[in-house]
Amino acid sequence: MDVQLPEGFLQGIKAFLLLLDRWNLTHALTSLQPSERMEELIIDSTALLPHLEALRPGARVVDFGSGMGIPAVPLALARPDLDLRAMDKSRKKMAFLRQVALELPLPNLTVLIGRAEDLPPQQAEAGVAKAVGSLQLLTSWWLRHGQPGAPLWALKGPATGFEAVPDSWDCEAFPYHLPTRGARQILQLRKP
Repeated sequence: MDVQLPEGFLQGIKAFLLLLDRWNLTHALTSLQPSERMEELIIDSTALLPHLEALRPGARVVDFGSGMGIPAVPLALARPDLDLRAMDKSRKKMAFLRQVALELPLPNLTVLIGRAEDLPPQQAEAGVAKAVGSLQLLTSWWLRHGQPGAPLWALKGPATGFEAVPDSWDCEAFPYHLPTRGARQILQLRKP
């Protein structure tokens, strides 16, 4: 990855992973083993950074189904100039994410608890999602929360080819590879 990460990024990631370890003992936030988390959560999330480079400082980015903050936390650490909105209906995971935003601290991360279809429209300039719903569901959320013509990037596995792209949406695939988990792709969805 040829993206310039800001000073303090790795320190912030380590603090995030320590908090996740601590909270996971009592709140069961993830079934991933600690040895798998750096690659599956952090490295995978940073695959989005080249796509976010063109966003202006202050641009609003919505993370659908953020859960415990993936990819919102790595993106907020890597791009402190963006306005990240982490959206999820799980109160338990969002309570953890609020604590992360306080302790790291991440003033550019806003936690939104609720269903995407019920929360107020966010007028975002970009959207992201990892392992959340079908393309049909994601695009319906994006119509509500994204600005017209703005991109939505979905982190998907290699076998997404069978999933139909909703009518009237442009979709472009950007393949990448994780060190031990193999082929992945980012799908860029945009309604012209």
